[in-house]
Amino acid sequence: MPRTLDIDTIISKAVAEAFQKIAPALQRHVASLAAEQLETALSVRATPALRGAARRTRAPVRARAEITQWVTDRRARRVPKFVIGATGLDTKKKIVAKYGENATFEKGKPLPKAKAA
Repeated sequence: MPRTLDIDTIISKAVAEAFQKIAPALQRHVASLAAEQLETALSVRATPALRGAARRTRAPVRARAEITQWVTDRRARRVPKFVIGATGLDTKKKIVAKYGENATFEKGKPLPKAKAA
């Protein structure tokens, strides 16, 4: 007499067999999607460095050196820290107002004479 299986057992066996057949294909598909995403992310980050034409047109970057001399003029972008420490003034406008334009400050030397008011 054949043994009777309940419906849950039959469905479980069928699902397990189907999953065993499709699992490798599913793994390959997920791996390929992950690889595509990784390539996209890496290419987005690497794109600026790989642009040879843009890299060649940039001016070479100079190494930063310690500033030991500073002249007040209209084109000056920032005030060196040694000038701020020596004068007690923190902006270019204040320094130009007190010492005049083209006053030369040198590190370790006395301050230039203040201009006449």
